[in-house]
Amino acid sequence: MRNLFAIPVLICGALFAAAPVRFELRDTNGSPHTAEEWRTKKAVVLFFTMTDCPLANGYVPEVNRIRAAYDPQGVAFYAVQVDNTVSDADVKKYAQDFGYTFPMLNDPRLTLARLTGAKVTPEVAVLSPSGEVLYLGRIDNKVEDLTHPRYAATEPELRKALDAVLAGKAPKEARARAVGCSINLESQ
Repeated sequence: MRNLFAIPVLICGALFAAAPVRFELRDTNGSPHTAEEWRTKKAVVLFFTMTDCPLANGYVPEVNRIRAAYDPQGVAFYAVQVDNTVSDADVKKYAQDFGYTFPMLNDPRLTLARLTGAKVTPEVAVLSPSGEVLYLGRIDNKVEDLTHPRYAATEPELRKALDAVLAGKAPKEARARAVGCSINLESQ
């Protein structure tokens, strides 16, 4: 029965992708953000996270490093908090405690997760300035499954995707299976 619902969702997703991306989400400082600010960027990275996801929390330093390397090249970075049970104040404290160096958007309606197809945290989406999903998946292959993490990543998928986009090419791998904490897409 669940598969019957997948077809309308895919059709709606395709229609939504063709339409201009429209949303307004506030960051932890209360500043509004919309897709309009993407227009001047070469690419946009959305890092999907939840305050209580240990895998996502463990990736914050790496995503901060990636942001530091790619922000000067015209790539915008946003963390997207997708747990609608956490208060704005708790999300703000979390972003400060974990040292995010880029805006954290609180997305209780899961607008951006639905737009990109993100299903777990940590998962990243690389978007074009118009909101087209160019890459969706893991940051790297350090954690390919929950029982056998690597000491260090050997495939930096997010960096490779960004390098391709900045070179004017499509990422070689448009998808890389991410593992982590499930985003509850049925909650909204």
